Amino acid sequence: KAMDNATAVFKFLLIGISNYPEWRVTFFTLVLITYLSTLLGNGLIIFLIYIDPLLHTPMYFFLSNLSFLDLCYGTVSMPQALVHCFSAHPYLSYPQCLTQISVSLALGTAECLLLAVMAYDRVVAVGNPLRYSVVMNGSACAWLAATTWGASLVLTAMLILSLRLHFCGANVINHFVCEILSLLKLACSDTSLNELLILITGIFTLLLPFGFVLLSYVRIATAVLRIRSAQGRLKAFSTCASHLTVVVIFYGAAISMYMKPQSKSSSDQDKFISVLYGALTPMLNPLIYSLRNKDVKGAMRKVMAKKT
Repeated sequence: KAMDNATAVFKFLLIGISNYPEWRVTFFTLVLITYLSTLLGNGLIIFLIYIDPLLHTPMYFFLSNLSFLDLCYGTVSMPQALVHCFSAHPYLSYPQCLTQISVSLALGTAECLLLAVMAYDRVVAVGNPLRYSVVMNGSACAWLAATTWGASLVLTAMLILSLRLHFCGANVINHFVCEILSLLKLACSDTSLNELLILITGIFTLLLPFGFVLLSYVRIATAVLRIRSAQGRLKAFSTCASHLTVVVIFYGAAISMYMKPQSKSSSDQDKFISVLYGALTPMLNPLIYSLRNKDVKGAMRKVMAKKT
């Protein structure tokens, strides 16, 4: 028990960008722009989908879920990275660290599963348009969204509750935020069970959804090739290509972090890879998925017309 109490008062020093002082201002500026874009882009999409009845469709229901996820995901890490940028001793206590890990994991896992659900929605829409409204009815959409959120909470709880870590002095995390792998590397207790659980969870939340998304796009591509008009084909392909770009960045970065043998030291490379799915994807998602769609542009025009 004394050991647990010692762990509870334990503080972690987050290195962040402090080993590159010359990049501090640049990093701060980039993160600030990214965060503000994330808030603005995702906030705008949630607002437009809410107020425009034409956007009350399954696809936009899932997109509003994605935007909400991205808003929260960006908020878990980016404001703290900004505050710590110029702080001499960016410390976090063990409970704070654990809270940040739990929320990040739950949101990240939900996003992995939601991207797969969105791919399924598109497969049904393109491959079976006549039955689309029957298959993707209101209750089916609500069930899929609830399952996504529920599964991510259960998986995260499983990973967090399995953390029985003891620390013996090393308290420097080479990261911008508290992150589960960085934390495991500092523990002096045996972490092999935790690493195994992360690997198993990764198979179900990263590898399988990513495989499913890729297969979905193959099915969409074959359906698109049957479209008669060249312009229709080009439009469908450009949409799919942009979606696939984001999906590959998100899953690819996460897989390269979590699905590899773990070393005892945290490299700078891991720290910067995590920026790809922790900061870049939440900013890119609204640009790629929604703000290019004619329905969303139409909704924006309606809002502008009301204001003038």
